[in-house]
Amino acid sequence: MVTPVIIGFVSGIVTILLIVILRLRDTKIVYGLILSGIGFLYVGFVWTDVKALVINSIQAFVFLLLAYCGVKRSINILAAGYFLHGCWDMLYKFIATPGLIPPHYDWFCLSIDFTIGFYLLLFNKRLQSNKITA
Repeated sequence: MVTPVIIGFVSGIVTILLIVILRLRDTKIVYGLILSGIGFLYVGFVWTDVKALVINSIQAFVFLLLAYCGVKRSINILAAGYFLHGCWDMLYKFIATPGLIPPHYDWFCLSIDFTIGFYLLLFNKRLQSNKITA
């Protein structure tokens, strides 16, 4: 269980560093796209189970809306979206068919989501203004 957490944390750091290095102009949009995309990953994992597909389609749409609101209104909403997605990862096994999701995916996702979420909270003033891309 430690390995997926380390891989998720490193993946989160690498994602943040790539966004910084590439000096992307609209970083809020990039983080919003990532948040909406990670919600839809579950849909791809569970398409063979109708109940799980419906549940995951709803959650994907919720994270799409959170990403949109975060881009339009506040970086804090984006950060909250990442934290909520990490919580979703941990609660998923109690809601739908966990056997369709790769092993330890919950811990991997939790760590990458929380890494990016904490980054967005720590640097939200710089990101909110979009004057400095980080």
